[in-house]
Amino acid sequence: MDNTPYAFPARNNQLFPHHNYEHLKEEHEIAAVHPGATVSSTVISMHQYQPPPRDHIIWSIFSTLYVNFCCLGFMALVFSFKARDRKVVGDHSGASSYGSTAKCLNIMALVLSLLLFVLIIILLATGVIAVSKTMNPGH
Repeated sequence: MDNTPYAFPARNNQLFPHHNYEHLKEEHEIAAVHPGATVSSTVISMHQYQPPPRDHIIWSIFSTLYVNFCCLGFMALVFSFKARDRKVVGDHSGASSYGSTAKCLNIMALVLSLLLFVLIIILLATGVIAVSKTMNPGH
């Protein structure tokens, strides 16, 4: 490998002067083990990375504000706060448990609210509400 410095030519309309670039020589040395020498080894135990448990707090806030069917969104928010508290303390199993409960409550609140919304649209479309008002003029 040639270890002499050399310069790259500059372009005609370039304002920078020539720079000398030098190739660096990489040296790899392997130590030879002598017979009778003791070789010590170090074992480093690596823990598998586990992401922190999710608390679903943003989803719970939206469930509380928009799709709070039978207070399920509020209950999901409570469990999300509990999951966040457990995560801050370092109890990952408790945080995971509370987080999964919050997720289930958010799903239930969303599904039940969507079903109620679809049911109301179907009732309006078929005219059941209009017919019931004409049958009972007192209400």
